Amino acid sequence: MTARSMSKGSNLPVDARAVRAELTWAAGAGVPDIDGSALLLTGSGRVRDDGDFVFYNQPRHTSGAVTHLGKRSAAGAATDTVEVDLSRLEPAVERVVLCASSDGGTFGQVQGLVLRLLDAGTGAEIARFDMVAGTETAFIGGELYRRQGKWKFRAVGQGYASGLAGLATDFGITVDDAPPAAADSTTTAAGPSAAPGATTPPAASAAPPAAPATPPRSPVAPTVSAPASPAPVPPAVPPSVPPSAPRLTKGEERLPVDMRKRLSLRKEQVAVSLRKHGAAGVTARVVLVLDASGSMSFLYSKGVVADVVERMAAVAAQLDDDGEMQAWTFASHPARLPDLLLGELPEWLRLHVRVGEMSLFRRGRKRGLDPSQVDMREVGIQNEEQKVIAEVRSFVRNSPSAAPTLVLFFSDGGVYRNAEIERELREAVEEPIFWQFVGLGRSNYGVLERFDTLPGRRVDNVGFFAVDDIGTVPDPELYDRLLSEFPQWITAAGRAGILRS
Repeated sequence: MTARSMSKGSNLPVDARAVRAELTWAAGAGVPDIDGSALLLTGSGRVRDDGDFVFYNQPRHTSGAVTHLGKRSAAGAATDTVEVDLSRLEPAVERVVLCASSDGGTFGQVQGLVLRLLDAGTGAEIARFDMVAGTETAFIGGELYRRQGKWKFRAVGQGYASGLAGLATDFGITVDDAPPAAADSTTTAAGPSAAPGATTPPAASAAPPAAPATPPRSPVAPTVSAPASPAPVPPAVPPSVPPSAPRLTKGEERLPVDMRKRLSLRKEQVAVSLRKHGAAGVTARVVLVLDASGSMSFLYSKGVVADVVERMAAVAAQLDDDGEMQAWTFASHPARLPDLLLGELPEWLRLHVRVGEMSLFRRGRKRGLDPSQVDMREVGIQNEEQKVIAEVRSFVRNSPSAAPTLVLFFSDGGVYRNAEIERELREAVEEPIFWQFVGLGRSNYGVLERFDTLPGRRVDNVGFFAVDDIGTVPDPELYDRLLSEFPQWITAAGRAGILRS
């Protein structure tokens, strides 16, 4: 297997029977200590019990399939390693999430942070993922996941401002409460009981580690000191709204009961994700962009796109309480869809998520269209992302808002206008827009996969991740991925003067 340098959201097949996930960083004075760990998840996206968390105080899973091998240092570089025997993983385990936590600071203080995936048998490097972080104190580097009986690896690169405790509880781990003194004295965006960067692993019964490279620690790690230059405090939530409370949205009461229940739960999950990433109370204008190229036909006909729209409506409802979301579709040409009003969501899905006209060649005459509908023959079938990006930029310029704009852009790949797309997104750096791209299972996302590592921008205004089947991604995980970089951009754009108070 040839080694591959990976970008955030990319994936590759893993043929090795067993692999080692090596987390490497540049050690030195003032650099926090880093601990690798792993979570074994079922198809529900959660652990079965606390024994499915493998870390420094519980270094071996009872199945013997996952082992925390411990740390080593050489020539100024430190490494922590987790080994996963894929052939021994129980059938119920569908994912192994490879995590890290910082002790004594944030990941933004760590240089040269790299996750390497190695063949445990031969030592050959399978993949390499160079990661960049900010104020996070816990991190998901990547994940091994089962797809149609075979294993794959995905580069994730998702940070948590709420530390290892926030990461672990998100996947169903029971975490000990913080000591009362720490809880009383420190308040952060993660909640009044969380200390900045606190890493509080679960209280799980641990098998004694064999000759650990560093002395064992108690199950509850000590509270760490705050970073030297703390990030600006996000906008405060109005006193009447708790930090994680979902907003009440205009028109919500008109939805069918089952849809209203789904929306209410999803808004809570969006609120939790925002709080977890230090962005409780943030508001934003949300814009939805849907790929309508010929290759998307299957995803429309199977209802995948309609489900995506409903899930994104919860993001708009939580971030912007006017119950409205602007929307575009695109292929060879962009077309603006009518604004999505939350109370009219079922009718909007019926009229504007276009199953009937998504055939590959779109032949035939325009007939029976509602006056508000787009004639999809005029949209075409090719991928011209740069055109719709330019149109959304023009809309934001011509319709200024006090809140920043979050663009949720869904595509199944086939990107080939790399130079034009890069030019548009580079020019958009100075605009109050964050572009979150989501890949829907195909491949060839071109420059979108590489944007996180492209130099020469004052702020990173683009996020990207890809999934094989978005319908199998639980809502909490999807919202975490969607919203993990947006709060970091808000902080960076505020410092750079791109966002004005």
